[in-house]
Amino acid sequence: MQHSTPGPITAERVRNKSTDRRTLLQTLGATGALSAFAGGAGAAFGVPQTETATQEVLQPGPEVKPKHSIRFGVCGMSHDHIHGMIKAIERGGGELVTAWGAEPDKRATFAKRYPNVKMVERQAAVLDDPSLQLVLSSHIANERADIGVRAMKRGKDFLADKPGITTLEDLALVRQTIAETGRIYGIMYSERLEVPAAVHAGELIKQGAIGKVIQTINIAPHQIQQGVAGGDAGGASIRPDWFWNDKQFGGILCDIGSHQVDQFLYYTGSTSAEVVASQIANVHHPDRPHFQDFGDMMLRGNQGFGYVRLDWFTPDGLGTWGDGRLFILGTEGYIEARKYTNVAVSKQGNNLYVVDGKRARYIDCSHGPLPFGPEFVADIVERTHHAQDQEQCLLAAELSIRAQQNATRVPLKV
Repeated sequence: MQHSTPGPITAERVRNKSTDRRTLLQTLGATGALSAFAGGAGAAFGVPQTETATQEVLQPGPEVKPKHSIRFGVCGMSHDHIHGMIKAIERGGGELVTAWGAEPDKRATFAKRYPNVKMVERQAAVLDDPSLQLVLSSHIANERADIGVRAMKRGKDFLADKPGITTLEDLALVRQTIAETGRIYGIMYSERLEVPAAVHAGELIKQGAIGKVIQTINIAPHQIQQGVAGGDAGGASIRPDWFWNDKQFGGILCDIGSHQVDQFLYYTGSTSAEVVASQIANVHHPDRPHFQDFGDMMLRGNQGFGYVRLDWFTPDGLGTWGDGRLFILGTEGYIEARKYTNVAVSKQGNNLYVVDGKRARYIDCSHGPLPFGPEFVADIVERTHHAQDQEQCLLAAELSIRAQQNATRVPLKV
């Protein structure tokens, strides 16, 4: 039997194939058969049909008066994430008493936003205040661990903005100080802890909605400058010098990557893990040689797999700082979270999609509960770790640091 050998792919062959395809589609449309390839494709090919997709709205939990009250202070406000951190602790019954900040513009904005808070001139005025039980900090990233260690040694618990730690040496010191003092060193991984869709995804996994989690995929684009619309995300004003220096901000995998590593560990339930591969690049900012605008990593844990992609290329047309996506694969289904927008559909964030063996569901989580703040305050008072597992928190930091330190630097230029 003779077989014809296909010739080389040429522009003429491509044009002919495109014409043939258009002709076929036009013919199908004229005969009504096109519907079999569209909405009725499953029926046309004998594929069993599941129930119609459902839409749900996650109801907010009942308003509950905070169970506890604590006094807390701020020691560093270099990143605007500090405002979200304050809101979380206040939801839990915290009273903001005093604050220190290094940058005059940040101090001025802070004082206007919190007129009843005492502004102090030295870090020690916060750290040595015996009335405080908790210290928050979003100071320059590579200086946060030192502030946290000093706070813990003074009998206070600590909550850092991410990345809470940028070197393995600081990580070792933090672990040592925790062991010596029994204090809490929390890190605000807000892309899970303060996103209702991410919180509800965790609840569904606990309920067994998609079986055993196999893998998480995090796509985490960010935007350098957003203007006033940036809110407290960090890009509402010009980025400071430390933002461009990987020794200070930790590098892209250590910094914004720590959010994603936290999610990998939490959703898979992994208690030990390794970075299989990682790479970073400065593709489009040659005038900033110590910055990275792209990075990704592959993770393997004792309970699942993970992949993370990060970048600083969100275009203005999106309308928000990043189209953050989370995909969770389970043995009996999968979950997708479109956290901050639903591209070309709605500007609303907190969109959750769940598919299992019976149906597909859309859940609007925009008014869902955010339990971290009340739980963290309760942990401080009751000496528990319900809001954030201490070992998991620090393991996420460690993996992010190792991914950054061992990353292949790719000289990609466009």
